[in-house]
Parts: sequence; C-alpha cells; structure tokens
Amino acid sequence: MPEGEKTRQCKQEEEHRQKEEEREGLIEFYGSYQELFQFFCSNTTIHGAIRLVCSKKNKMKTAFWSVLFFLTFGLMYWQFGILYREYFSYPVNLNLNLNSDRLTFPAVTLCTLNPYRYSAIRKKLDELDQITRQTLLDLYDYNMSLARSDWSTLSTRKRSSRSLLHHVQRHPLRRQKRDNLVNLPENSPSVDKNDWKIGFVLCSENNKDCFHQAYSSGVDAVREWYSFHYINILAQMPDAKALDESDFENFIYACRFNEATCDKANYTHFHHPLYGNCYTFNDNSSSLWTSSLPGINNGLSLVVRTEQNDFIPLLSTVTGARVMVHDQNEPAFMDDGGFNVRPGIETSISMRKEMTVRLGGSYSDCTEDGSDVPVQNLYSSRYTEQVCIRSCFQLNMVKRCGCAYYFYPLPAGAEYCDYTKHVAWGYCYYKLLAEFKADVLGCFHKCRKPCKMTEYQLSAGYSRWPSAVSEVRRGNGVAKVNIFFEEWNYKTNGESPAFTVVTLLSQLGNQWSLWFGSSVLSVMELAELILDFIAITFILALRWFRSRQQLSPPQPPPNSHDNTAFQDEGPGLSAPHRFTVEAVVTMLPSYNSLEPRGLSRDGEVGHE
Repeated sequence: MPEGEKTRQCKQEEEHRQKEEEREGLIEFYGSYQELFQFFCSNTTIHGAIRLVCSKKNKMKTAFWSVLFFLTFGLMYWQFGILYREYFSYPVNLNLNLNSDRLTFPAVTLCTLNPYRYSAIRKKLDELDQITRQTLLDLYDYNMSLARSDWSTLSTRKRSSRSLLHHVQRHPLRRQKRDNLVNLPENSPSVDKNDWKIGFVLCSENNKDCFHQAYSSGVDAVREWYSFHYINILAQMPDAKALDESDFENFIYACRFNEATCDKANYTHFHHPLYGNCYTFNDNSSSLWTSSLPGINNGLSLVVRTEQNDFIPLLSTVTGARVMVHDQNEPAFMDDGGFNVRPGIETSISMRKEMTVRLGGSYSDCTEDGSDVPVQNLYSSRYTEQVCIRSCFQLNMVKRCGCAYYFYPLPAGAEYCDYTKHVAWGYCYYKLLAEFKADVLGCFHKCRKPCKMTEYQLSAGYSRWPSAVSEVRRGNGVAKVNIFFEEWNYKTNGESPAFTVVTLLSQLGNQWSLWFGSSVLSVMELAELILDFIAITFILALRWFRSRQQLSPPQPPPNSHDNTAFQDEGPGLSAPHRFTVEAVVTMLPSYNSLEPRGLSRDGEVGHE
C-alpha cells in the first residue's frame, strides 16, 4: 500500500476516535470535582452561581461570592427548618359558626336532695343515728335531735343488734390536738394552740398500719364519717331495686313542656346515695323534645316540693332540689354539674347550646368514641372524659382493694365494698383516693377529651314565688324551675389544619425564590449535582482501588523457590500472562539496494 494512503487512513481513524470521545453519552461523568463544579456554575439557573466561575481570576471576588453563596444557602435552609418545625407541630385554626335550626332539648335531671330512710335499711339507719348522737354528745356535748322520737324502740333495737356498733367502734370518730399550726394569711383569724382536729381512724386488715383521716372542720369530719358507714349499709343490700321507692307525684306537682303536660313516658327514675330520688326528663331517645322557638314559654316548667320529711340530716344539710342539664346518653354527675334550687323561689335557667368538634390524629389528643383509650367504660352511655375518669378509679379500686366503690358502676365479677366482708376497705379506699387526686394512678393522663362534645352554657335568674298578691297558695317548701333556650342560634367551634401540605410547599417555594430567585427545576439541577458528585466519588474510589491492586507485587506460591530458573512455566501450573502487543509499521528497504554492486555493474556492462 502506498505511503500516502496509509497516512490518510491513520488521520481518518484519529478523527473518528475524537468524534467518538466528543459524542454525549447516556450518563455524563466528569473527570474531576473541579470540572463538575465549573460546569454546574456555568450552566445552572440558580442566581449567583455563575459568579463563582467568571470571577476565578480575582481571588477576592471569588472568596466574597463563595461566602455570600453558602451563607445565603444556609439561611434558606434555616428558614426551611422553621417551616418544617411549624408543620410538624400540627397547628389548627379555630372556626366559629353560628347555626339556626330546630334545637333538640337536652336531658334534665332533678333530684330531691333528700336521702330517704328506705324501709329496707331503716332499722340500721336508726341504729347509726343513735351511735352518732352518742358520739357527738361525747365529743362536743351536743345533743342531736333524731327523726324518730320513740327512744324506747331505739334502745330495744340497740340491745338486739351489736353488729353495726362493732364496725363503728373499729372506725371511731376522734378529736386530737393539732401538731403544728398552719400558716394562715394575715386577714385570717388567729388559731388558738388548743384547737383540735377531728377525724376517724382507718387501719389495715391486720391493724399494723393505721392513719387518721382528719379534717379541719368538725362538720365535714362528722358528715364524712357518717357517709362512710351509710355507704356500708347500702352496700349490704343484695338487690338495689329494694331502694327504688319512687314518689314522683309527691315530689313534682306540675310538669309542662311547650305548654303541654308531661307524663310518665317523659322521665326515668334512679336513686342517688346522697341526693335521693332523681328523675331525668327527655332521656328517651325514641321521642325527644324539640324546641322551635326560644323563650320561657317554649321550655320545661316544673313545680316541685322541697319539704324534707323523714330525711337524714347528716347527709342532707340543704333544703331544696338539685338540677342538672346534660346531653342525652350521658350520665348525670350531680356533684360536678348540678346546682341547687331553693324553696319559695322561681328559678329561670336560660341555655345556650355549644358544640365543639376537634381534629383527631396528629392534631390533638382527642378520641372519637373511646375505643382507643386504655380504660374500660363501666357506664351504659357513650364515652365522656368524666365517665372514663370514674371508670378508671373504679377499676383500680377493684384491683387494689378487692371490691368496688358504691357510688360508681359495678364491674363484672366484682362486688361492692362492705366492711362485713372487706374489713379494711376504708383504709384501702382513702389511700387510693389520695393517689387518685395526685394522679399517681394516671387516670387524668389516660382519659382524653372526646373529639365531639355538646355543652350547655347556663345562666340563672331568681325571683320570689309565689308572690304575695298571687292567688296561688303553696307551702314554704315549694319551688318552681323554668328551663328554656335563650336564643335560637347555637354555636359550633370547629378546628381546621392551619398548615397543610399545600401551604408547606408554597412557603418553601417562597423561601427558595427569595434567596435564590429560582424554581423547581433549579432544585432538580441541585439534585443532579449531588448525584453526579456521588457518582464521581464512586468512580474515583474504584479507580484508586484498581490502581492499588495493579501496583501491589504478585505473591509467590508457598512452595516456590526464589530462583526463577527452577520454576516450571507449564500452562497448567500458572495463570496465563497478559501481554500488550503494539503494532509497529516499519518501511522495508528496496530489494535493489540489497544486490552486490559488482553484479550490478556487470549486468549493466553486459547489457550494454
């Protein structure tokens, strides 16, 4: 092949090789970090990055723009952290709505405030009253008048029955001197050193541990001591229906709703240990009362008798009735939400309905129906926070003391506390009550608020009833109660997320545009830079690892000699070597120049 053609072929191959190198591959890799960074700064849409390349000949400008670029970058991500922290705090907005619609009238519970001497327990109550009278006479030299005046009958009963006296003597009411005086405010009256504190003694079952349940007021101590024994008497009744002695006609003289007379289908009856007979109106879910108009004439009006005949004075020190307004399918906790109605007074109670709807999940610690609360609901009603707290205490009472407290529902398989069966239940109860109030039991932490709840804001007005000029003539123990809606509108307090995903993305975009003036595609360029950086790092590490392997000398076999002349070089005993063959093109000499000069001349002469 001619020499010129071979040279032209070599140039074509060199150009083809250069074109192959310049052709863009599927994935672009750079030879160094400097090349990667220079390409990114020259082609990115992020503002300020080009200054890091175009001012590379001026080191002062390069340093200035580098510091400014990374400072801006850090400030932006600091703002990002604030936004993320606010988002994951799950803030909410409070939405207030006013609705106008026909309102369902709430349930109304009315109690007599008169724990009667029921026939089933009358004998033991009379005996307890006699013991209490003697105790007050010994402590305060006070002669308490009892409801019954037949003292000879009481004396006969006291001789015939000694069981109650035995248990009362185990928990005696005592008066002790104060150990030290409590610091009182300046406006409080001074306390004499000879003042006494009063309470009753409670001991464990083996009488090894006793404590004095003391009170600052003697009246409170006597009432608590009397209530403790009264609960034991009630717990001894095998059937609670024996206490169901409803006297609706003698307690409620008149009942009207929306100017229509009430009947027995509109109320249910239950017995409360301290408040006596209680009646709940509008508790039947099948036929609930509705109020289409506000005002006193469109509500519930009751005329009740508040006289206390044959009552228990140490349990009921107030004359009147107790009223509570609550939602349907919720128990009436008269101690928490009730208020008293005085005799000879007309009490007008106006209501405003208010509904609260909370966001569940991550936004608040509320519960939808209580199924996710680790406390069993002992009440036959829907979940409320007070239902959960009382159920929690009762379950701990059964677990710790072996019996249930009489004021709360009875768990399955348990029985009420009675010192004829559970001698030291009072000691256990008061110890547990102190732990409950200090939240050692964790009931206030376990019981969460419901996500949906309905409340009634009440305001009361009072006036004398009946008036002096009125034709109505009642006894002094009669009272009138009016319960009605104040207005037709009711308020709904709702919650909505204050920081959603859309808001978060919008805020992040605003911060990115503020500090760099770029868009989402600029973020993708930054992500591409990070991926390329990781790829170059991996490639450079792989090259470094291979170069270390090539530079390391081969290790001789363990049985080989140092002299290579004694080593076999058979193909089966050693790995084949790799050779690099380089093609060398050499111009061959002309055959005429290899001939002898003499022969050449002779040939020429002969030819001539």
